[in-house]
Amino acid sequence: MAIDVTMPQMGESVVEGTITKWLVKEGDVVIEDQPLVEISTDKVDTEIPSPGAGRIAKIVAAEGQTLPVGATLAVIEPAGAEAPAKLKVVAPKAAPKPEPAPVQVKPVPPPRQPAPTPQPMQAAGAGLREAEPDEGGPRRFSPVVLKIAAEEGIDLSRVPGTGIGGRVSKRDLQRYLDTLRKGGTPSVAPQPQTNGAAQSSQRPVTAATATTQPSIQSGPGFKPPIYQPNEGDIVEPFTRRRKLIAEHMVYSKTHSPHVGTVAEVDVTNAMRLREKHKTEFARREGFNLTFLPLAAAATVRALKEFPRMNASVVGDSVVTRREINLGIAMDTEEGLLVPVIKAAEGMSVVGIARAIESLRRKVAEKKITADDLAGGSFTLSNPGREGNLYGFAIINQPQVGILRMGEVKKRPVVVEVDGADALAIRTMMYLALSYDHRVVDGVLGNSFLYRAARILEEADFEL
Repeated sequence: MAIDVTMPQMGESVVEGTITKWLVKEGDVVIEDQPLVEISTDKVDTEIPSPGAGRIAKIVAAEGQTLPVGATLAVIEPAGAEAPAKLKVVAPKAAPKPEPAPVQVKPVPPPRQPAPTPQPMQAAGAGLREAEPDEGGPRRFSPVVLKIAAEEGIDLSRVPGTGIGGRVSKRDLQRYLDTLRKGGTPSVAPQPQTNGAAQSSQRPVTAATATTQPSIQSGPGFKPPIYQPNEGDIVEPFTRRRKLIAEHMVYSKTHSPHVGTVAEVDVTNAMRLREKHKTEFARREGFNLTFLPLAAAATVRALKEFPRMNASVVGDSVVTRREINLGIAMDTEEGLLVPVIKAAEGMSVVGIARAIESLRRKVAEKKITADDLAGGSFTLSNPGREGNLYGFAIINQPQVGILRMGEVKKRPVVVEVDGADALAIRTMMYLALSYDHRVVDGVLGNSFLYRAARILEEADFEL
């Protein structure tokens, strides 16, 4: 029986993946778990292993093609008993090419002004939106396509789509824009049948008609000036990961009304606890005990008491999660990653510390997988020291909150000793919570932050 190689589910918010490189070709004989193809999603780049042994009978998906989860990528026919002896098994190929390095540029002349664009569609909204229904039903667009269309003033109902069900991809939209900027007349998607007046009012605006037919702006009217690099400037093209991070951040800020609140935390007791146990801990566990596992444990305990903070937005609903899957933001050379500690509600401080260390090593060795990054329900961010007083992080969608740690620093503070005020040197830190005001009200956000701070101050942890 033939075996289908399909696009896997790479995380709860991942709905599609892009074929970046095939590592085999039709006719090759492969073994089970051999890497077949490299794919890229908005979470991570990874390889898809072979689900079984046999011969690659057909490659369905082309390089550069974006397909939904579950789509067939290739078909494997089981090889006969003698086939492995006759055909050479293809070994995995080399790693993908590195991202382009920064380059110096010389002055370049100003670009030609782009031709006026067609009439726009409605402003981009949350998730996938419907355009005007045509004979085949409503058309749907991804947030990235909606964002570009809003910025460029493009009516997506006019853009022909090559995706599944006529869906307009980012590539389709870019091709449409390129044609307009070159002064050509792009092909137009079929339009719904309406009366004559409506048809006349919705003609596409081309370079030839733009002088007499003004375009209607959609979304923000302001267009920032384009900076032309000068000699000595360094032009560093966005890596794919940086592009995805940028898209995620913009989406989060435009769809979740962010509210921030800050708590001052006395972590003197927590730091004393760490100092007391760090030598024995390092000898027993083989790695150093940092402050991060203590902050993570306090966050998990507070989430248990305020489960509404451990939620995800799904369409017009909020889902309170049963498991606490705590994301830990980690910096890499290519940008931020957020690996996830699964089922953290059942872990001790030591268990959380082990999980963080395991994920840290995977990130450092570039062995992190899509499964390691998927399923987070709340995120803890620790930007590090050196001037980090406090700051508000952007929510990791579709979560409803993210907690950001500030620098741990000794300061003189007022404390109460035997009923009287006194100055004392204490180890202090700020915790800053960003939350989604669609789901979390101020009372809940402040209560959660207050409780996380008190748990950390009490430092009642077993090490």
